[in-house]
Amino acid sequence: MHEKMKTMSCTDSKVEQMFQILLDLEENDADKKQKAAQNLIVLAREEPGAEKIFQSDGVRLLTQLLDTAKADLMLAALRTLVGLCSGHRSRTTAILAELGAPRLSAVLGVEHEQVSLAACNLLHVMFDSLKEGLQKDFRGKEDAVVLDSSKDLKLLIKHLLELLALEGASAHGRDNALNLLIKVVPRKSPKETNNSMSLWVIDQGLKKILEVGSTVCGSPGSLPVTENSRMSASVLLSKLYDDLKCDAERENFHRLCKDYVRSWFEGQELVGKLRAIQTVSCLLQGPSDAGNRVLELEGIMDSVLSLCASVREDHQLVAVEALIHAADKAKRASFITANGVSLLKEIYKHSERDSIRIRALVGLCKLGSAGGTDFSMKQFAEGSTLKLAKQCRKWLCNEAMDVGTRRWAVEGLAYLTFDADVKEEFVEDKAAMQAMFHLAKSEDRSVLYAVASTLVNCTNSYDHEEPDPQMLELAKYAKQHIPEQHPKDKPDFVKRRVRKLLTAGVVSALACMVKSENPALTNSCRELVSRVFLALVEEAEDRGGVVAQGGGKALIPLSLEGTELGQTKAAQALAKITITSNPEMAFPGERIYEVVRPLVSLLHLQRTGLENFEGLMALTNLAGISERLRQKILKEKAVPMIEGYMFEEHELIRLAATECMCNMAMSREVQELFLAEGSDRLKLMVLYSGEEDEKLRRAASGTLAMLTALHPPICKRIPQVTVHWLEILQALLLSASAELQHRGAVVVMNMVAAGREVAEQLMASEVLEILSVLAKDKEKPRVAQAAKESLAQAVTYGLIKPNPEQA
Repeated sequence: MHEKMKTMSCTDSKVEQMFQILLDLEENDADKKQKAAQNLIVLAREEPGAEKIFQSDGVRLLTQLLDTAKADLMLAALRTLVGLCSGHRSRTTAILAELGAPRLSAVLGVEHEQVSLAACNLLHVMFDSLKEGLQKDFRGKEDAVVLDSSKDLKLLIKHLLELLALEGASAHGRDNALNLLIKVVPRKSPKETNNSMSLWVIDQGLKKILEVGSTVCGSPGSLPVTENSRMSASVLLSKLYDDLKCDAERENFHRLCKDYVRSWFEGQELVGKLRAIQTVSCLLQGPSDAGNRVLELEGIMDSVLSLCASVREDHQLVAVEALIHAADKAKRASFITANGVSLLKEIYKHSERDSIRIRALVGLCKLGSAGGTDFSMKQFAEGSTLKLAKQCRKWLCNEAMDVGTRRWAVEGLAYLTFDADVKEEFVEDKAAMQAMFHLAKSEDRSVLYAVASTLVNCTNSYDHEEPDPQMLELAKYAKQHIPEQHPKDKPDFVKRRVRKLLTAGVVSALACMVKSENPALTNSCRELVSRVFLALVEEAEDRGGVVAQGGGKALIPLSLEGTELGQTKAAQALAKITITSNPEMAFPGERIYEVVRPLVSLLHLQRTGLENFEGLMALTNLAGISERLRQKILKEKAVPMIEGYMFEEHELIRLAATECMCNMAMSREVQELFLAEGSDRLKLMVLYSGEEDEKLRRAASGTLAMLTALHPPICKRIPQVTVHWLEILQALLLSASAELQHRGAVVVMNMVAAGREVAEQLMASEVLEILSVLAKDKEKPRVAQAAKESLAQAVTYGLIKPNPEQA
């Protein structure tokens, strides 16, 4: 029995049992099958279990599960395969050879959404494992067994590209393929020099990506797509375009786009013209340079304007959307203002379909906001923008409309909220704010950018530089246009708007947007969200509420990826929270360690003085909490930067750096820096202890008190670093501040205890007289105690005689 039990509990028999249950066609117990599938997935997550499944002919059996076409069994197989492939290159290569890229691609394209998503996850894990192999240096025996994985990567990508244009593939499968390509093809960072994968995808698959982007929903013979498909195609095109390194590569991209649009536009009648215009829209939302180039092709703009007047709703939809996207460029906006405004107004007033009217309205909003925040440049008559905004808010709150149409209402507000009157009205309309936040949390993620833009406008968190007064005078003299700020964009108004947004629940909406794993959350969208967060934590009293609603958690990923400016804004928001809140409460558990890297990034030289200062203040708070946090700060190489700012001319930055160093000095590694021969660190601390700024003296003398207590050699070096050491110590002992007196008394006590030679120098000076007075001060017991101990030690050395009165 014991042997039987042992056999049954071993991994080999467990694996066999699971497959027997799952592949038994006569087994009808659903619970039993589900349990077996779950056990298999759990086993695959551990290395011994994964290896056992692999050795026990598990891949062939998992392939059989995939071929059953039953959703639950397919999910179990895919999730088990994820465990087998995670971080294991050779197993991944073998599994790919066994399953074959065509089968994996076919599973990705199935109608069942969960199965398609699980296949997408498996492919992502495979890509990561194969790419990891490319980056490693294999030597000796290992090199002999590892095959080149670039062929496997290209094979998988080739099948993903084919899936995009495959008629039989599901809409979800197409979206998942696009999302996967966005994640695995472009370089992770410009520092990587090799962009060959992007070039290969552009040559092999650009037309297939444009097939998805040019699909007109509902038209005969069109590919099955979702509401997010075109946005995903735009993001992928944009990422590929950004990954190009030279003009020749970009010219090739433009040529391919133009050829594709021409192929639809010329000789394909009306259906072809619609596809061509839809492609232009897709490009304008992604790589806008390419979109603008295509828009300049002969006849395109005329076709857009003529189709706007079409009697068919689907044709009008495509044309009006293209017109809206085309109005982004100021040169073209003025052309559309001249030629298209009357047409858009006509559509807005007379169309019977809300879906058309709302798009025409957004076109008018975009053209109406061409002056940006410049109060003096108004495109429309006084009050027109407020009317347009009112209509947008009305549609936004109309829940009877579909999400896609209401999204356009937010698009309209994103443009109209450049006007401060519109901002004020919007934050007063609680229903409209709630409706917008609700949309931001919905499945339609293409609304994210519009929501973020609206919030940036309402909080005035865009970049605005104060003009140079001399340049203003010159501009007036030359009769040049001078931008004017709206009276309602002054700080008091902005502060009130921020409060109203916080009350309406803006933080939870933003946190939900950041959680999105959707391509619509682009780097520029992340930057906008970071700007809003920074505006929300501007006032210290609002920071607790932002943290309580999940703001602190949402800011960490924003500070670690995205545009450099977006990361900096998010890091600065984290710094503000860390300065005024208890970091352990704001970032509970392990999350507090994730905050260190963003804060250290604020110390880089290219950051502003304010960012440096806030980064130092936040790190000071963290360094005072625990040794583990100090080790994390050391690991991020922050100490040399902190030291650099101790020499800064700006008083507050110098103070913050010294305070930060004071807390960091609790670490052994930092103490050893002060012990090192030939450095001026100790000299700087001694000199700062004699500065006029009381806070700076407090930080520097506190560091000295700690260092002298822990390392007697430092006590002996203090007289050697500067001739002013005695004056500085005397000034500390005679200070009006009890804190400074205590620090001075402790430093003297440590120095006297360190050795007779140093004690002799101290007792031969006025320090003896000062200590004698301080030892009798009953109002400052801690100072008196330190002074008494110093005198007692001097007596022991025989430098002074005991005082009979004190005895």
